[in-house]
Amino acid sequence: MDGSHIRAKKGGTNTGPSPVDRRKTGSKHHLICDGRGTPLKVITTAANVNGVAQTLALVDGVPPEAGRPGRARRRPDALLGHKGYDSNPHREEMRKRRILPVISRKGTPNIKGVVEQTFTLLHQFKRLAVRWELRTELHDALVSLAGSLICWRRLNKPDS
Repeated sequence: MDGSHIRAKKGGTNTGPSPVDRRKTGSKHHLICDGRGTPLKVITTAANVNGVAQTLALVDGVPPEAGRPGRARRRPDALLGHKGYDSNPHREEMRKRRILPVISRKGTPNIKGVVEQTFTLLHQFKRLAVRWELRTELHDALVSLAGSLICWRRLNKPDS
């Protein structure tokens, strides 16, 4: 689970002053992916929204896992996150949902994961690296399409 800032050139809904880009208008992608880097859920918010506020929405938005015999799984076993997601109330919520929170504490080294690789794959689609859409629904549709293309490419990749 992680977040990535993008520039919103024309503004629009879900944009705000970016804390990393000299207060220029921007948005933020919050992403949760599986252990192989397959994107499961992406949420677009204003650039000045704290990432920890989106934790529960990301976890609740993970679709059920299908394809195996039996009942479809609805939640992950563990959740990896960096220091920005360090919050005791959110840790307790994860434990209530029977999810093991593996989140770096403030003052310790960050956990390196595969989320950065997934952001790189998403931002290779030029339309997602800089946000040009005024309406969030259109941008979210493009993000969803990009996530589908990433999944399709992984499925069609021959085993090496």
